[in-house]
Amino acid sequence: MIENFGIGVDIVDIQKFEKITFSKKPSFYKKTFLPSEIEYCLKFKKPAEHFAGKFAIKESVKKSINEPLSFLEIETYHSKSKLKIRLLQNWNKKYKILGSISHEKKYAIGMVFSEKI
Repeated sequence: MIENFGIGVDIVDIQKFEKITFSKKPSFYKKTFLPSEIEYCLKFKKPAEHFAGKFAIKESVKKSINEPLSFLEIETYHSKSKLKIRLLQNWNKKYKILGSISHEKKYAIGMVFSEKI
């Protein structure tokens, strides 16, 4: 049934994350990203691209399920070079989530499909 599915998409200007780096505003990052996500992004030469991508994915998840979900209840990680999205708390029992992420030059984009279980 179509009412059990949701789609979310978000595009982020990478420059926003280049201007407000983790070292300048750690409080923002800690309210938005889980410690494992921060660690993952900071290991790259250009962490802003990865933070922007993860932000886009989290926004896409929120749009796809249209329920009051915080950024810290959405976990993003990679397994075998593929994006994985896990909802925390009791949300993981309510939804299945598939997503894709990409970043190119100035922008990062995230797209999510959700299915209500």
